[in-house]
Amino acid sequence: MATVTKTITINAAFLKEIKEDDQDLRCHLNQTRQFLSGERSRIRPRELVESLAELRDQFALHFALEEAYGYFEDAVSGAPWLHRRAEALRSEHRQLFLDLCRLEDQAERLLYHEAPHRALTSLVHSFHDFHERFCEHEARENDLILESLAELGDGD
Repeated sequence: MATVTKTITINAAFLKEIKEDDQDLRCHLNQTRQFLSGERSRIRPRELVESLAELRDQFALHFALEEAYGYFEDAVSGAPWLHRRAEALRSEHRQLFLDLCRLEDQAERLLYHEAPHRALTSLVHSFHDFHERFCEHEARENDLILESLAELGDGD
């Protein structure tokens, strides 16, 4: 009787880069969340624009690393029935990134007095919604990868 062995190749340098990127992203995301959770009168539009621009750049790198290095493909190659979920998660990257870009645009309108200051409240709520959706997205990505790895461990 033949035994089928499934393997996944892991590039250590890639994992290190992803881990560092993920730590930087989470740190800045949490700093921005805390900044926006504070007293509204202390939120300065210029600081907000700079923070969201930095976060936008980090998200661009984060999603590019996930997509370019194909960690979804590696994770799903051993469990092809998970492919549809992986594709759905990958497609969320674009929408999350565009939502963050819209938040940055809103902050710029505040900075240049193109929006009333009360628009800050809407921006804060939108950011917290974005943060929650991103955390849920990341949790679903992790679940998918763990499920795929569990399938690899079954041995057949």
